[in-house]
Amino acid sequence: MAPLFSFKRKHCSILAASLFTLGLHNSFAQVDTLQKVTPNRSNSAEQAKKPYVVIISADGFRYDYAEKYHAENLLRLAGEGVRAESMIPSFPSVTQPNHFALMSGLYPSHAGIVGNDFYDPAQKGNFKAKEGKWFGEEPIWVTAEKQHLLTASFYWPASSAAIKGVLPTYYYNPSPNKDVYEDGRVIALKNWLSLPETQRPHFISIYFPDTDHAGHDHGPDAPETKEAVHFIDQTIGKLDAAAKASGLPVNFIIVSDHGMTYIDKEHLLSVPAFITRDKFITTVLGATVNIQAKDKADILPAYEKLKALNVDGYNVYLKKDVPENLHYGEKDDRYNRIGDIVLLAQWPKTFNQKVNAGAHGYDPAKVKEMHASFFAWGPAFKEHLKIPSFRNVEVYDVMMNILGIKPLPNDGTGALSKQILK
Repeated sequence: MAPLFSFKRKHCSILAASLFTLGLHNSFAQVDTLQKVTPNRSNSAEQAKKPYVVIISADGFRYDYAEKYHAENLLRLAGEGVRAESMIPSFPSVTQPNHFALMSGLYPSHAGIVGNDFYDPAQKGNFKAKEGKWFGEEPIWVTAEKQHLLTASFYWPASSAAIKGVLPTYYYNPSPNKDVYEDGRVIALKNWLSLPETQRPHFISIYFPDTDHAGHDHGPDAPETKEAVHFIDQTIGKLDAAAKASGLPVNFIIVSDHGMTYIDKEHLLSVPAFITRDKFITTVLGATVNIQAKDKADILPAYEKLKALNVDGYNVYLKKDVPENLHYGEKDDRYNRIGDIVLLAQWPKTFNQKVNAGAHGYDPAKVKEMHASFFAWGPAFKEHLKIPSFRNVEVYDVMMNILGIKPLPNDGTGALSKQILK
């Protein structure tokens, strides 16, 4: 397969042209230094005849970005298939929990991935997405591989972690501080779909960080965010063309994990000084703070003191009292990773001390800018259909239905599959 070197996007066209001139993008003899391949796997005879699912996540691609920035390919392709008013992220509306919710159909509290960062008292440590030990539940690629249906991933969060001891057959280790040149994902998809039937992945996940980075650094209305939307839109057009050229029954699902909003940078919130490290473990997620007491006897006194402050800008909850609609309270906390005390910032306030222009993480029921995007097209989907907003835990069942794999227990209702699949 073609080498996929990491470069800034301004060098993309030069590098891509050079690679194409050399003919490397068509050569399976070339060594791909970034791709990892799990050996000794093949599709079973039954799975080799299944359709294909390509799910693409554009991190932070807010529900209105396609219209706002005239994403021509997305609007055209979704017009042929299915488009949602928006997709409602799970709480907290941040990256790791929602990418896993999409892949498992489980709310973050049920999957145990309760933030981009969290402390686990049982493991006495902080979450690291590259380590499989933090994941007690199965994402779709693990279930598929167990049933001898091959999978591939290009930077999807947690796809390089051996979850339940299983990795995708083909995957790339994330490189969060570098841009892969624009045709890297396209070349990877072409190569995967050109593999022999026994070695060809039927479930493919692809991730873009660009809109999230631009939204954080410059805000959702910035020219840089518009540029990121156009870059992703152009690449999706190329990915779709590559799939069509393969002649295979490829179904595309385009999603995001959350939206983006401006926040109050002038009046940042802070955790009160009496929440000290000797008594508490505090995890700040921007809009949410989890406070875990080392001694349970310290919970109520700290809670009462926090309530007595009556600070304008955030709400204070004992874990048992977190609003039920968030699925982030005591009865939902299956892995005991949510704080004994939870602080929820009131938009546009934030606890994030390093914020630039944009942020996310708020309750999507209260802040519409948290809503994500959903588009889908391909032979499995109904045509020319626009649907109302729905929760992102429903997407898992759609993918399982297309692939003909029995889903594991999850928080979806199955209603989306009935609504959008033929």
